[in-house]
Amino acid sequence: MFVLKRTEGRARRGLFHTPHGDIETPFFMNVGTAAAIKGGVSSVDLRELKTRVELCNTYHLHLRPGDDIIYKMGGLHKFMNWDKPILTDSGGFQVFSLSKLRKIKEEGVYFASHIDGRRLFIGPEESMRIQSHLASTIAMAFDECVENPAPREYVQRSVERTTRWLGRCIDEMARLNSEPSTINPKQMLFAINQGGTYDDIRVEHMKTIGGMGLDGYAIGGLAVGEPTEVMYHILDEVLPYAPADKPRYLMGVGTPSNIIEAVWRGVDMFDCVMPSRNARHATIFTWGGIMHATNERYKLDERPLDPQCDCPACRNFSRAYIRHLFKAGEQLAGRLAVQHNLYFYNTLMDRINEALDEGRFGEFRDKYSPLLESKLED
Repeated sequence: MFVLKRTEGRARRGLFHTPHGDIETPFFMNVGTAAAIKGGVSSVDLRELKTRVELCNTYHLHLRPGDDIIYKMGGLHKFMNWDKPILTDSGGFQVFSLSKLRKIKEEGVYFASHIDGRRLFIGPEESMRIQSHLASTIAMAFDECVENPAPREYVQRSVERTTRWLGRCIDEMARLNSEPSTINPKQMLFAINQGGTYDDIRVEHMKTIGGMGLDGYAIGGLAVGEPTEVMYHILDEVLPYAPADKPRYLMGVGTPSNIIEAVWRGVDMFDCVMPSRNARHATIFTWGGIMHATNERYKLDERPLDPQCDCPACRNFSRAYIRHLFKAGEQLAGRLAVQHNLYFYNTLMDRINEALDEGRFGEFRDKYSPLLESKLED
């Protein structure tokens, strides 16, 4: 259940009740693709980093170690020692990314494993069964994510098929949640809005799925190659038609500035690999802008990565030391940088929430949306 607490323009402040605890919204989900954050950060670390929700990958966990293994181990929460909410994606985006290895049919998608090439099949029912085995808090409906741009006729057919798949997901989820052997019989289901960059297809699809009674609604198929302003335009067009009493999730987005701008347009939930991926390549998000930790000017810099941050890395280590670790190829470099970037993103959501509570999110946006995408000057 989602409770809308206050608004500022289209921006929303709320509370999302889930089977694994309440989540203040807006919030960011840290991406643990294979039930772990890349960079040597464990679930124990995530608690100190203020993580609210972890996102895990249905496709990857189905292949390795196998959702049947995780089911036998008691589900993802027990498997990875994480007691807060977990969202699992449906596998649709990963199948989309395997464009040379897959064939889409009405029943689902046939594809080759990226690990060993064996032929596999995932359809709506299979995706629901895998996610039920994983026992995540929130399961995502199986959809097709088309590339941008794509021919209008193909996008229209794809959206119609995604809607039919959604109906099958709803039926299978209801069946699975009634089974006595199901680990999480209160598993929630989110629908995904698609439609490429066609406003009218997007809006019509949101109207259709908005009437189907899901637990939440995601905007998918963005941040896959289209200009940022196009993404913002789609959000402006579509979000007014999303159910106001359900959480709204923008999938795979994005930079700190993207998040601020999307909150301004009415989004409640985010996920992205960017904080951890960029950190492993020495790109650090700070409250003064983006820094590159291997820069020569940090060779003798005794300051933390961000003087305004109190994450474990900033509390204990200098820029000079972390730069040295990257230059020396030490794994600790990536771990400390990932800790910092995840903490930064989670703190960003704290500050967004505080600004919304105090009715000053517009001022916050004006200051930090441009600042956080700029280059750090000191």
